[in-house]
Amino acid sequence: MLTLAIDTSGFAGSVALLDGSRLLAELMLDAQRRSAQTLAPAIADLLKSQQVEPDQIKLVATTIGPGSFTGLRVGVTTAKTFAYAVGAEVIGVSTLEAIAHGAPGESLAGETREIHAVLDALRKELFVGRFRSEAGQIIRLEPDRIVAAESWLSSLAPGTVVTGPGLARIEAQLPPSVVVVGPEFREVKASSVGRLARRDYDAGRRDDLWKLAPVYIRPSYAEEKAAKK
Repeated sequence: MLTLAIDTSGFAGSVALLDGSRLLAELMLDAQRRSAQTLAPAIADLLKSQQVEPDQIKLVATTIGPGSFTGLRVGVTTAKTFAYAVGAEVIGVSTLEAIAHGAPGESLAGETREIHAVLDALRKELFVGRFRSEAGQIIRLEPDRIVAAESWLSSLAPGTVVTGPGLARIEAQLPPSVVVVGPEFREVKASSVGRLARRDYDAGRRDDLWKLAPVYIRPSYAEEKAAKK
């Protein structure tokens, strides 16, 4: 079964085509241009490169947050529109879970480890997803949340695997006892999004096309400003 996977949660998005869990092709979006301009052409190029017709896609996967407000809206809207047009199922995937699954195997080797995936939430805060690596599986420990960066740093237990773009500003403050994933593995990849969606699809999950929406965790600035009036 063919899966089209989309990530537009950050500055550098990507699209991927998978057959089951096997990656057929993956394209990075131009980080210098808005995803609204680059996403549809990238999907067209991806399908053309693999000689796949749109109606051959049976599952569309997309990150739903946290991440860029505008980017997430573009990705989710595109995923829903494409799925509706071709009659495919659609599944939304946590950005932080996709990041956690991108950690290289060597960083998870040995005993059971906690994995923390982080994104910069600004205001000296982080979006944090907590997971556990156990017997080759990555298991969610709690819902994604916002944490003060200082509090998160002080809470890290020795041996915790830390990953995600949110490390860029605070890497120098990380305790030496944690396992830091290399920068090349910290970004979201559409291929990880696709594999997670297929895993959930095989487990029986189906998201409602009409109800699927971005999960921002934090209200937008405009919403916060309106709430104060």
